[in-house]
Amino acid sequence: MPKAPAKPAERTADPVLQSLFDVQEATLPNGLRVRLLANHQTPVVSLYTFFQVGSRNERPGITGISHLFEHMMFNGAKKYGPKKFDMVLESNGGRSNAYTSTDMTVYYEDFASDALEKVLDLESDRMRSLRINDDALASERQVVMEERRVRVDNDITGIMDEELGTLVWKAHAYRWPVIGWMKDIENITRQDCEQYFRTYYAPNNAVLYIVGDIDPKQTLALVRRYYGDIPKGPKPEPVLNAEPEQKGERRAEVRHPAQSPALMIAYRGPAARDQETLLLDIIQYGLAKGEGSRLVKKLVYETQLAVSVAVDWGWRIDPGIILFYLELKPDSDPRKVEEALYAELARVAEEGLTERELQKAKNNLRADHLRELATNSGRGHAMGHYEALLGSWRDGLTLPSVYAAATNEQVKAVAAKTFAPERRSVVTLIPAAGAPADASADGKDVE
Repeated sequence: MPKAPAKPAERTADPVLQSLFDVQEATLPNGLRVRLLANHQTPVVSLYTFFQVGSRNERPGITGISHLFEHMMFNGAKKYGPKKFDMVLESNGGRSNAYTSTDMTVYYEDFASDALEKVLDLESDRMRSLRINDDALASERQVVMEERRVRVDNDITGIMDEELGTLVWKAHAYRWPVIGWMKDIENITRQDCEQYFRTYYAPNNAVLYIVGDIDPKQTLALVRRYYGDIPKGPKPEPVLNAEPEQKGERRAEVRHPAQSPALMIAYRGPAARDQETLLLDIIQYGLAKGEGSRLVKKLVYETQLAVSVAVDWGWRIDPGIILFYLELKPDSDPRKVEEALYAELARVAEEGLTERELQKAKNNLRADHLRELATNSGRGHAMGHYEALLGSWRDGLTLPSVYAAATNEQVKAVAAKTFAPERRSVVTLIPAAGAPADASADGKDVE
C-alpha cells in the first residue's frame, strides 16, 4: 500500500515575485471583480476577462455551448455591430484572442495604453448587450462544426482523446470534449444561448485583469463607468463532482487509418488545489521535459520503441488526469511499449527521481514560471489562471517555494499513489486500411 505523501512545506510567497505584484483590487456593486497592476516600462496594456464557465458547466444536450459562445462573442453587440470588435481594436493598434477550457473561458487584448478606454468600451458592450439571433447562431454553428471535423473527427489525437474522456469519467462533465458532441452543436437553440449568456456572462461571474501602463485609480474609475450599470445575473448552479472511484484498469481500441499505432494512457490525478498537484508538476517535468528526459531517452532513443513521448498534466478545478501520449514505430507492439512505460513509472514510485532529474525539474519549473511573468500579458493570464483554479492569484506567488522544498520522498509517495494500475485508462490506436488521417491539425482555442 503506497505511503501517504509527506506534508509539503508551508506555502510562502516568493519575495521577488511579490515585489512585482502590487495589485489593486476592487469589486463593483454588480459583482464584477477587478485586478489592476501597473507596469510603466512600456506604453502597452493587456486586458484579460476570465469568465468562470467551461465545459464542466454544461449538460447533455448543450455540450460545446461554452466554446460556441467564445465564437458568438465576436459577433457584435448593441454599440459595436458585427465585425466591428476586431476592426476597432486593430485600428487602435491592438489585437485579441480567446480560448475555452474545461473550467473557464478567457478573452484578452493587447494594445497601446492610450486605447484603454476604447477597449473597455468594446468589452463592456458585449458583456452588456451581445448580439444573439438566429442568423449569428447559424453562422457560428457552422464554423464550430467544421472546427470539430478538422480537430477531432479527422485528427488521430482528437479521436483518441475523445475516446479516453469517456473511459476516464463516467459521471463528471469532464467526460465530454470541450468542443462538444456534434449532435449537440447542431441542436443548440437561441433560447439556450440567451439563458447561458444571462447566467455565465454576467459581471458577477467574471474577473477583469488589467496589467500595464495604467494609473490604477483612473482605470478603476473607467471600469466603473463602462461596467457599473451591467446588471448582475443569477448565481450559477454549482457543479457536483459525482464521479465514482475507479476500481480497475479501463481499455479501449480505436481503429482508424494511420501509418503506425499510438497509445494514450491516463491516470487519475488530484484537483488543482490539492498539494499533490505541485508534486505531479515535478514528476511531469522530470519524466518528459526535454530531449534528455527519462522517458524520451528510454523509449525513443535507447529502446527505439516510440517515435515520440509526451506527458500532459493540466490543472483542473475538479480531479483531472496525467496523460501519456506515445507515437509508435509502425512495427512496434503497443503492449511491449506499455510494459516499458509502466516499468519506468514503477521505478519513480520505488526510487523517485534522480537528484539530477529532481533539480532539473525544479529549475525548469521556476524558469517557465518566471518566463510567463515577464510580460504584461503573461502576468494578467497567470493571475487569472491561479485565481480560477487555486482560489486566489496570490497562491501563484507561492509556487517557487513549494517546488524548491519538494523532496524525493514526496515524489515517490505521489508516484506510487497516482500510477497504480487501477487508476489507469488506456486507448490504443490500431492502424486500419485507408488513407492516414492528418495528425498535424492543431487548435488554439480549445484546451
